[in-house]
Amino acid sequence: MIEKMQFVSIMGLETDFERVVNTYLTKYEIHLENALTELKNVTDLKPYASTNPYKQVFNRASQLIRLVDCSNETYDESISSDKAIQIINDLNDEFEQLKEDTSELEKERNRLKTSLATIEPFRSLDFDVSQILHFKAVKFRFGRISKEYIEKFDKYIYDTLNTVFYRCHSDDSYVWGVCFVPAADADEIDTIYKSMHFERIYLPDEYEGTAEEAAQKLETQIIELNAKIAKATNIRMEKIEGRKSQLYSAYKKLSILSHNYDIRKMAALTESHTTYYILCGWMTKEDATKFKQELDNDEDVYCFGEDEHPEIFSKPPTKLRNWKIFKPFELFVRMYGLPAYTEFDPTAFVALTYAFIFGWMFGDVGQGLLLVILGFSLYHFKKMDLGAIIGYAGIFSTFFGFMFGSVFGFEDVIDAVWIHPVSAMSNVPFIGKLNTVFIVAIGFGMGLVLLTMLFNIINNIRNKDTIMTIFDTNGIAGFVFYGSAVLVIGLLMAGKTIPATAILIIMFVIPLILIALKEPIEHKLSKHKEEEAGGIGMTLAQCFFELFEVLLSYFSNTLSFIRIGAFAVSHASMMEVVLMLAGAENGATPNWIVIILGNLFVCGLEGLVVGIQVLRLEYYELFSRFYKGNGREFKPYCSLEAEEK
Repeated sequence: MIEKMQFVSIMGLETDFERVVNTYLTKYEIHLENALTELKNVTDLKPYASTNPYKQVFNRASQLIRLVDCSNETYDESISSDKAIQIINDLNDEFEQLKEDTSELEKERNRLKTSLATIEPFRSLDFDVSQILHFKAVKFRFGRISKEYIEKFDKYIYDTLNTVFYRCHSDDSYVWGVCFVPAADADEIDTIYKSMHFERIYLPDEYEGTAEEAAQKLETQIIELNAKIAKATNIRMEKIEGRKSQLYSAYKKLSILSHNYDIRKMAALTESHTTYYILCGWMTKEDATKFKQELDNDEDVYCFGEDEHPEIFSKPPTKLRNWKIFKPFELFVRMYGLPAYTEFDPTAFVALTYAFIFGWMFGDVGQGLLLVILGFSLYHFKKMDLGAIIGYAGIFSTFFGFMFGSVFGFEDVIDAVWIHPVSAMSNVPFIGKLNTVFIVAIGFGMGLVLLTMLFNIINNIRNKDTIMTIFDTNGIAGFVFYGSAVLVIGLLMAGKTIPATAILIIMFVIPLILIALKEPIEHKLSKHKEEEAGGIGMTLAQCFFELFEVLLSYFSNTLSFIRIGAFAVSHASMMEVVLMLAGAENGATPNWIVIILGNLFVCGLEGLVVGIQVLRLEYYELFSRFYKGNGREFKPYCSLEAEEK
């Protein structure tokens, strides 16, 4: 069901705004509307624009709280705003100082890592690097050449040059090394090396000893820096850990203060000599009554409640309130769209019909119990609404399993309370023999269609839409026509042709005429001149084709419910195939591995397909007749503390 709403306006002195928000609005759920929009017919109002003084310090608190686990901490509600700000600022100052110290160490570590990466490919060079870097008569070049060019270099050029290329390291793409050339030939040989795409690497004048010794020294320095960084980080974390109880309380206090302060965005201020604030929004009638009673003792706050008023510009939001057993099925309702405030809430209807139809299409005691266990386990441990839906569907699958006498596909373990879907047949007038499950499924579908038409009539009455109530295909005219069709079919199947003919003549014609003349009547009642696009002939042709479409939709929608019987039969047939593959026919000893795997396969695959097909029936054959789902969700602008509760 949908909670009844009341529009409330709250007014008081601007200087008292924060007290009212923190004292009252944290206790009650209120869906705030923009006061300037709601009061646009009122003059001398301005927006309540001000900078949130808690936002910056709250952002600092948010960064600090992410560093520690506060899941077991409790909120000290007695902490003052000044104390909370002081705690966060002190912790942040300490944290930033330690972070700055750590940052310098990290910069030095990164520099050493870069230096190590530079010398790393030359570790096999068994010569003092610092001496090489100070050669005078011989020039040196550290670098690398791609393997593609080193082969050409060795084959065609190397033996003709006055140079030595000492190879140090190689991988799949490059060869690293040092080239030595006489100082007199350096420019010429450098040009040749460049033509071979030699990539020069510049070593800083800081290495001592061989490349291996220099690399080891760098690694040692990096390890020492890592230890210093880890120590500084531990000190930083210990300081926060030691005060995380205070940090959590300060964070919670600031989160509430910051959030509540932002309510000013929704308020308006008067421009009179004494400045007042005005807040507007929707509350449930129950909360609104309690709220106004509490404010009766506060002389500084005024609250006005209105159920209906022509100057209320916003539509009431939708807040669903269903029994716990139906609540998981709100998932399907929300997927389609929340009901508008004046609409019928279909949650209970979906819960009953979805689980019932699923069980009918998937009737098996054993597989139904598996769905019950799986579904409610997911709901209990993972809090998944879909898990509860699977569990409820499994209950009805178990029920229909007894009705059909099926246990894991075996139909000789228990007697069928009703029928076996595959073999049960009935005689239908003018048609002959037809599967009983199909006949019952169509009859059941007709009943659901009539029920949803009643829902549509109720919705239209609530919306005071007379035209749709009477003349719509799912209104009174459609209900009478379709109900008469159902009655005629029932009388014909009972062999009573004369009463059926009388109903056919009287009850079919009048509703169809009303449906066909819906638009002209609507124009007449609304005093709008009907547009004539092609004269009376075109109007009649349009009415004819619209009636044809209506009749076709009634027929196709009714036949859609055959899928209920079809899946009931196909489920039994699929399990017969599984039993046949397992060799369980004619009383033989079955292959239990095939039985288990076959049941799991059918339970998973067909269960998924049936679940989708039932949802399709709900949305396309039922919801489309009475439900629009264009409501907006009730979103209370309460404190974060209240939201968590």
